[in-house]
Amino acid sequence: MLAYPHIDPVALSLGPLKVHWYGLMYLVGFVGAWALGRYRAAKPNWPLSPLLVDDLIFYGALGVILGGRIGYMVFYQAPELIHHPLTIFQIWDGGMSFHGGLIGVMTAMALFARKYKLHFFTLMDFIAPLVPIGLFAGRIGNFINGELWGKVTTLPWGMVFPTGGPLPRQPSMLYEAFSEGILLFLILFFFSIKPRPRMAVSAVFLIFYGTFRFLVEFVREPDPQLGYLWDGWLTMGQVLSFPMIMFGFALLWYAYHKRIMDRSDNSPSNSEQST
Repeated sequence: MLAYPHIDPVALSLGPLKVHWYGLMYLVGFVGAWALGRYRAAKPNWPLSPLLVDDLIFYGALGVILGGRIGYMVFYQAPELIHHPLTIFQIWDGGMSFHGGLIGVMTAMALFARKYKLHFFTLMDFIAPLVPIGLFAGRIGNFINGELWGKVTTLPWGMVFPTGGPLPRQPSMLYEAFSEGILLFLILFFFSIKPRPRMAVSAVFLIFYGTFRFLVEFVREPDPQLGYLWDGWLTMGQVLSFPMIMFGFALLWYAYHKRIMDRSDNSPSNSEQST
């Protein structure tokens, strides 16, 4: 069994103002996405300029925060939302949903694409490799908070979390930090280095994030207010992730069937496919 490193969730106190590590992790995710986005936009043949990335990240941040909060209340706290709708504004109590954040970002990108007359999936393909930075930082924030832990385990790396009872549990948030953060980042970064058909990078993101999340849910303790949804194993996270995987495969097939290129490496084959 590994010792859980007790870290004060409050990173900095300035009188009545308290800066939490979880909030700082969001900042790390946004700044990291901005830096990588500017780096990628500076490369030849990208359809976005580095200056446009500044606005893009602002739109994306709004989508993450608003969509993540609304999604959490709708997917995981629906009765509370119905009876006490104002709790949706109590973000200091925690509660963010990745799937809600994804819907929020998609909505923000649709508005951004309309404003700058860009194709929606051009933007989604561009930002997909940026997302794992925030996912990694967010899961580290969950770990610092000692929340979203996994099931009781006898594995040597099990940990006793402050709010998880006396028995060691799977550090499922670290599994997600590795799979949805580091591993997904590497997959998307190297896949997107070469020009790909429009929608292909978005499809790969949906497939691998959905798969990683679906698998980790088997060792993660379900949300207590929901529990298992069916037969003692199906969780809300799996219900929301499975359509992502299926849509991702459909999108990948369609992308390579149409082969519409948003950028070119100046090779004859890609020049012929560009539209």
